[in-house]
Amino acid sequence: MIYTVTLNPSVDYIVQLESLKPGGLNRSNHEDKFPGGKGINVSRVLKRMGIASQTLGFIGGFTGRYIEEYLNREAIQTDFVKVNEDTRINIKLKAESETEINAKGPKISHADLQALMDKIKQLTAQDMLVLAGSIPSSMPKSTYEELVRLCVNNGTSFVVDAEGELLTNVLPFRPFLIKPNHHELGEIFHTKIATCEEAIYYGKKLIEQGAENVIVSLAGDGAVFINKEVSLIANVPNGKVKSSVGAGDSMVAGFLAKFQESGDVQKAFQYSVASGSATAFSIGLCSLEEVEQLLENIKIQRHEERAL
Repeated sequence: MIYTVTLNPSVDYIVQLESLKPGGLNRSNHEDKFPGGKGINVSRVLKRMGIASQTLGFIGGFTGRYIEEYLNREAIQTDFVKVNEDTRINIKLKAESETEINAKGPKISHADLQALMDKIKQLTAQDMLVLAGSIPSSMPKSTYEELVRLCVNNGTSFVVDAEGELLTNVLPFRPFLIKPNHHELGEIFHTKIATCEEAIYYGKKLIEQGAENVIVSLAGDGAVFINKEVSLIANVPNGKVKSSVGAGDSMVAGFLAKFQESGDVQKAFQYSVASGSATAFSIGLCSLEEVEQLLENIKIQRHEERAL
């Protein structure tokens, strides 16, 4: 079973406007509400691909109930720790450009964290844990490290999709998969990454530090996959980007779904890119049909070693 952890979920309130007038009255022409949070997005896309998972993390209040009820309607298993304060609401404004306003989120007590850890202690070597997203400010910065230690003790493989030290601090524990974008990868190494060749060069450094598989997305410039055996480059299909929300999470879900089925990293990488692109071309997360329609437009090539 795949388990996803979202430590700071949200209700994502997506508002579309003709134009945004700061300081004035704005009227929307369309709104949508979805359960938000990177781990939750992974579970929702996995479900659409026929892969079962269970969502873990913290929810509270009427917004937390909304998330749990929404996921249950989609037949996704949930086992959240209930906290005292309301789950946050994040606002996504879509006008001439995309503006996001992310709320802080509820306070998480030591007892809340311990309750989550107790759930993760029950996982086995047949399970996989996906840790995705930010850590609430009330939680220790070492939380991801504490959770992956539990995985190592149980023989549970794990995936991490996070930024900065949240990601680099878990590399010695050998995550099965990590998925920084090119901006996040550049920040880790204090540089700017603009090409697939540069992403592969620095992605290999993450392999040296402990990651088993690395996917780096470069928005419209494609994506790369790196492990000890192979480096791959993928284009992205043509299409109109409607929203970037959930695209990276869809890439993670697509890779895991196809790898679980085939054990082939090249097929899984192609499916990953198709999944991320299909979500970017949608308001909301991709469907299986949208992913499969894009597959033939995504070409994978092996990267030949050459100097930057």
